[in-house]
Amino acid sequence: MSRVVHFEISADDPEQAKRFYEKVFDWKIEKWGPMEYWLIITGNENEPGINGAIKIREGKESTINTISVPSIDEFMKKVQENGGKVLNPKMSIPGVGYHTYCQDTEGNVFGIMEDDETAK
Repeated sequence: MSRVVHFEISADDPEQAKRFYEKVFDWKIEKWGPMEYWLIITGNENEPGINGAIKIREGKESTINTISVPSIDEFMKKVQENGGKVLNPKMSIPGVGYHTYCQDTEGNVFGIMEDDETAK
């Protein structure tokens, strides 16, 4: 069974969103990599919950959940076979794995992620 492992909050002004979530929830938020992306640590790793990120809004997105899958290629195919859309080609995240965004039959955007530390 596949589980939600990450969330993304879309923002027009990521720095403002960062300040908001840090002050309201005391989350630790730091810019990650060269792109406009801020990782969020929501709490202690020993407690239930997931971590996420703030990203630049693209279109009408609000919050995007990412679901862990054993094979991104297999699940991209399953999304399409069941009436959904794959919104962009799979992307390699070096040392982490492979990711892409999809859309369900109701227009909701979600991510799928295959862990692979050998990804380049």
